[in-house]
Amino acid sequence: MNNTSHEVSHQNPLEGRYVQIEKLEWASFPEGLCEGPIKWKLLNVSPETGAWTAIFDCPAGSSFNRHVHIGPGEYFLTKGYMEVRGGDDDGGSTAIAPGYGYEPCNAQHDKTYFKEDSEFYMTFLGPLNFIDQDGNTLALVTWQGAQTAWEIK
Repeated sequence: MNNTSHEVSHQNPLEGRYVQIEKLEWASFPEGLCEGPIKWKLLNVSPETGAWTAIFDCPAGSSFNRHVHIGPGEYFLTKGYMEVRGGDDDGGSTAIAPGYGYEPCNAQHDKTYFKEDSEFYMTFLGPLNFIDQDGNTLALVTWQGAQTAWEIK
């Protein structure tokens, strides 16, 4: 398929994909999964591997709610400052752009906080499990869930 429309065709695993990122509109990240007006662009889903890739725009003071990486993930912080797993001062990592990070399976993030306006690209190699204080699942975001959230934006 020759996709020249800049629309993202996420479903067909037998086709390559190209996304002109600035042509995609930012969408609000699903309510309840973050604090503050985080925006995202879904770039790809991979049903054959269970992976999904997105870019996130995170204003100063915003954060992602508590979650566990069921599969590993890799990110590239292109702009800003991100406190991962509490940041350097609390046993985690402080990412400063430009910076790369890897999150292993079962990495738990009580809060991923953005001290300043930030942007990062991330590939999730499996679901994210958003949890409450007691570890109960609030939302399990798989590639299918990410695609559905993107399509109903």
